[in-house]
Amino acid sequence: MHTIIETQHLHFAFQTGQKILDDLNLQVPTGSIYGFLGPNGAGKTTTLRLLLGLLKKQDGDLTLFGQHFQRHRLHILRRIGSLIEQPSLYLHLTGKENLEIFRLTYQCDKNRINEVLKLVGLQQAANKKAKNYSLGMKQRLAIAIALLHDPDVLILDEPTNGLDPNGIIETRELIKQLNREFGKTILVSSHLLSEVEKMATHVGIIHKGKLLFQGSLQQLQQLQSQQSVVEIEVNDITKAQLAIKDHFPLKHVHGSRLVVDYESRERSALLNKLLVQQDVEVYQLAVAQNDLENLFIQITAQ
Repeated sequence: MHTIIETQHLHFAFQTGQKILDDLNLQVPTGSIYGFLGPNGAGKTTTLRLLLGLLKKQDGDLTLFGQHFQRHRLHILRRIGSLIEQPSLYLHLTGKENLEIFRLTYQCDKNRINEVLKLVGLQQAANKKAKNYSLGMKQRLAIAIALLHDPDVLILDEPTNGLDPNGIIETRELIKQLNREFGKTILVSSHLLSEVEKMATHVGIIHKGKLLFQGSLQQLQQLQSQQSVVEIEVNDITKAQLAIKDHFPLKHVHGSRLVVDYESRERSALLNKLLVQQDVEVYQLAVAQNDLENLFIQITAQ
C-alpha cells in the first residue's frame, strides 16, 4: 500500500537533553486506521505535534501526501484535521457557534456545519452551550471541527481518553465510519491495546521513543506465540525470580506476576514447589494463552 504519512530517521529531544524520539520511521498506509500505540510518555504526542508543525523538527524527514513537510507546510496542513490532547472549545458558545467560528477560519460553505453535526451525531445539541456538553459530546464536537474543511487525513491524540464506556464506543464507531464511508486515513494514538484492536487496520508500537513494531493488525496477531504460558502471582517478585532462575527461563515480569513457558503439568507443579520452598507466597498460578495484551507487554518490556 502507498503511504500517506512517513517519517524517516526522526529524532527529537527537549532543551534539557531528554531524548523523546529515537530514529522513528513511521509509515501510515493510505486509507488505513493506524493505531499509534504506546505507554504514556512513549513519544506519541510529540510525534503528532511534529507532524502538525506544532514542534520544530530537529533531525530526520517528515513526508505527507508524498511531499516534504518543510517545503509544502501550508498545502499539507490544509489537508489535515486534528485533535491533540483536550478539545479547544469556546464553552460559553453553542456547538453550532463554535463551528461557525472555525468555518470562517477555514472559509468553508455554511452547509458544512449541519453536515458535520449530523456526522458526529450532535444535531439535537447544536444550540446547546458547549459548557453543558458531556466529555464525549465535547470530543465529538472537536472532531466535527477537525472535519469542517473535509480533510484527507485525521490525526487524533488519545480521542477516547477519560470517556465513559458509552463515549468510548461512540467515538470508536465514529472513527470507523469516517474511514469506511468517507475514506479518511486516520492516525489515532492510544495507550490501550484493547481499544486499538477494535478499530485499527494497522499498528505501530512505540516505547521510549523507539518504534518496536509496525505492520497490519493481522501481522501483530500472527506474532502471538501459540505456546501456552504459566502466569504466577507472588508476594515477592525478586525472591521468586531468584528461586526459579536455574530451572525456568523467565519470559517477562509484569508487576507482581512472573510469566514462563508452559511445559507440562509436572513442571508447573515443580515451579510451585520451588517458590514455596523459598518462602515465596504464591497467590495464583494459571496456564494462559499468550494473548495480544501479553504480547504488548513483552514488546514494550524490551
